[in-house]
Amino acid sequence: MSKYAAPRFSMKLLGPRYWPTLLLILVMYLLSWLPYVVQRRLGQGIGRLALTIMKKRRFTIERNLELCFPDMTKERREQIIKANIDNTGLALFETGMAWFWSDARVKRHVRIEGMEHIEQLEAEGKGALFIAVHSLNLELAARAFGIHKSGTGIYRPNNNPCFDFVQYRGRARSNRTLIDRKDVKGMLNALSTGQRVWYAPDHDYGVRRSTFAPLFAVEQACTTTGTSLLVDGSGCEVMTFRMVRESNSGDYVITIEPLQEAFPRNEPERAAIVVNKAVERSILAAPCQYMWLHRRFKTRPEGEVSLYQKARTELNSRAA
Repeated sequence: MSKYAAPRFSMKLLGPRYWPTLLLILVMYLLSWLPYVVQRRLGQGIGRLALTIMKKRRFTIERNLELCFPDMTKERREQIIKANIDNTGLALFETGMAWFWSDARVKRHVRIEGMEHIEQLEAEGKGALFIAVHSLNLELAARAFGIHKSGTGIYRPNNNPCFDFVQYRGRARSNRTLIDRKDVKGMLNALSTGQRVWYAPDHDYGVRRSTFAPLFAVEQACTTTGTSLLVDGSGCEVMTFRMVRESNSGDYVITIEPLQEAFPRNEPERAAIVVNKAVERSILAAPCQYMWLHRRFKTRPEGEVSLYQKARTELNSRAA
């Protein structure tokens, strides 16, 4: 199986050019030793500060919620926005937990529901494609699950070689291997040989290998057909995978379950509809913990106006 070549350490990574990166990593490591309640409060503060500065990101969160839930009250939407901003800051700490916590500490905070589905597939020798979403705690979710059952992670190398080295080591702690996100053959091989692969089809990846399918109240959301490519090409089973932080005490629950309806094989357009329904279900389990700051609906059918630019223009007009 083709896998991503693990980045190697070199003395260059300790040079002045990477001192800011090394400082960030050191801070993440030291903070990971703090009690969870302290990390949560610090994360909330960082999230609020960051989103105050990055106003475009806050606008994206607001616009995504407005598009997905047009009937939601303004008060409820504002509650989600505030909680989501807090969780965005906490994501930095949850990444540190994933990379630096011991297995024992991770196990104390995370429990898994639905492991019987995985054990059944193992007994049958079948691979599983985990449909995940970009929840803000996805790094920790993959680490926690991998302690019990290793899987194959999809990896995007970081442009900063120093950060890439640490990120790879953190993600590889409980993954069997990491595959470059462009290595489709590697993913197919893993699935065909009974392995588990995490796949997050909830973002807008552009028009290549995509179709338009409903997502919440948006009738035409650009949706990757990569899910079908992997399932049809390997014959694997499909499961949904999500993790929810259920309390401020730091308790997390991973839920693994089959799709609520059969996955349409060799029908990418129909499959995209089923995938988006699974995505909706995972997001609704904890909407405050989802990565709403991604411009999910940036790609539009030919001739349609940007859903973000139109709203920003109207906002600026009202402000003037």
